[in-house]
Amino acid sequence: MLIPIVLAAALMNAAMIAASAMSTILVSDRLSPGLAGLPNTAGVLGTAAGALAVGRWTARLGRAQALRIGYGFGVAGGALTVLTAVGAQVALLFIGMFLLGAGNAASLLSRYAAADAVPATRRGSAMSTVVWASTAGAVAGPFLMAPSQSFATALGLPAVSGPFLLALATVFGALVASTYIRSTHRADEPLPEHQPRPAESVRTPLVLAASVMIVGHLVMVALMSSVPVHTHQHGDGLGLLGVMLSAHTLGMFALAPLTGWWIDRSGARPVMLAGLALLLVSAVLVTQTGLAFGPALFLLGYAWNLCYLGGSAHLVSADQESKVESSIWTVAALASATSPWLYTLGGFVLLAGFSAVLALPLLVLVIRRTSPQAVGR
Repeated sequence: MLIPIVLAAALMNAAMIAASAMSTILVSDRLSPGLAGLPNTAGVLGTAAGALAVGRWTARLGRAQALRIGYGFGVAGGALTVLTAVGAQVALLFIGMFLLGAGNAASLLSRYAAADAVPATRRGSAMSTVVWASTAGAVAGPFLMAPSQSFATALGLPAVSGPFLLALATVFGALVASTYIRSTHRADEPLPEHQPRPAESVRTPLVLAASVMIVGHLVMVALMSSVPVHTHQHGDGLGLLGVMLSAHTLGMFALAPLTGWWIDRSGARPVMLAGLALLLVSAVLVTQTGLAFGPALFLLGYAWNLCYLGGSAHLVSADQESKVESSIWTVAALASATSPWLYTLGGFVLLAGFSAVLALPLLVLVIRRTSPQAVGR
């Protein structure tokens, strides 16, 4: 049953967005604007660590119970952010965001629970449904932030605590929804539809699939982390920036069901190839900062979607899933920290060149060293 999995993922995404946005403002006001990025860094690192932890819990306890534990840590993190907002030490905020990151890891890995719950011929569509559900959280979270401040004020609490209360409520909702998730089999065992293969024949396509996911995420974060800097330097307002970010988010999530259908119909290999090719195209278009800039960000989002879901379709155990997810979020932290610096050196042209160096050789490797039987179905 996909409903509790999808609902929990959407609620957790809303919680993460609300807490991330407000934590940046809180640290900027209480400490320094230069330190405003630290809470989000803590959340990213929490997601990377949480992915490994959820993978281990899955092997020992089953997938459903592992997801519940992850969401439980997210609830604890949400509570700590509320305490910070009402006057506790700012250090609790960083701990809270780290724990919320663990809940976010559970949400991300829940796509494999969806894959377990359906026949083998629909695994791609099931995973894409969970990714698509993130659209609801991405849209609802920001829209509920202002009303949450009014709600907090009505309770006699500081207005800044409103979005954190929202995050706590939504992650708790995710935990409740996760109690209705049922395990089908132990996730450390190969899925039934996969036939045993020699170790080398498994290792090479697995490395390639993981590399496609990691490179797709790395390129996307590297380019998108510099978009706010670019718009600010060109005198564009927050309204235009919001439109650009919305276009990118739409590309990331809205077409996920199409990707899932494609995986189920044609296998993961053509989807990954298309993702890498689109990654290169969008990186080039981003350098054209005129009318093509907005569509380029949309295409960049969809390129990530193709790489992410295409690679995910090849992973067959909790150990693989958790290690790849952890790697993805570790490189995301690195990319978000270094991207603005690279942008100041050479603009989007340098970042596009960096993207091509990563994606082009990988595209060639996927074409030459894998077969349709080795990757996907």
